[in-house]
Amino acid sequence: MPRTPATTVRPVRLWRWRRNPLRRHSDVVEAWIVLAAWVLVLFCGVLAGLLAAQASAASYAARLAQVHPVTAVLTDQAAPTPAAGTGYDDGRVWATVRWTDPDGSVHTDRAKVVPGVPAGSSVTVWANHADHVVAPPVTGASADLQAALTGVLVGPSAGAAVWCASWLVRNRLIRRRMAEWDEEWKQIGPRWGNLSGGRG
Repeated sequence: MPRTPATTVRPVRLWRWRRNPLRRHSDVVEAWIVLAAWVLVLFCGVLAGLLAAQASAASYAARLAQVHPVTAVLTDQAAPTPAAGTGYDDGRVWATVRWTDPDGSVHTDRAKVVPGVPAGSSVTVWANHADHVVAPPVTGASADLQAALTGVLVGPSAGAAVWCASWLVRNRLIRRRMAEWDEEWKQIGPRWGNLSGGRG
């Protein structure tokens, strides 16, 4: 049985860092820029995403602290169908509601309720510290989901911004290298033509 020759495994060496007579200092600088760019893209993207998610969650918590739910009573029967042409339509209608605070003060405001609800029905609305009806805050799983989505959107955007900045730096380095090559060719080109008998 013929013996297969042993194969030697050569370690992978990146061209930018290995010893090479054609390697220039700008090649090493460019390689470090690319490596630093990838590290910063990952780091800044993750950090920005986490900070955005935390800020979003904090804003939802602050909004929740500024409002409170109250049990109100409809003073009139709600319209049977939503008004047409009102723009954003969530399927509810405006109706007048009334509620009493623990201190006995009575408040009246307009809130969105399910169409066709009869007068005297109890509904839960959200009010602020000035006792005005406001939109319900985002809470629970919805708040967590929206905070996470905010982080997911902000993270890649921050990473892309860092990558664009590194691309600009690298592009400027490449232009500088090309200018250096032009200057060197202006010096070497005529001598090369003389060495090749005018055919180079």
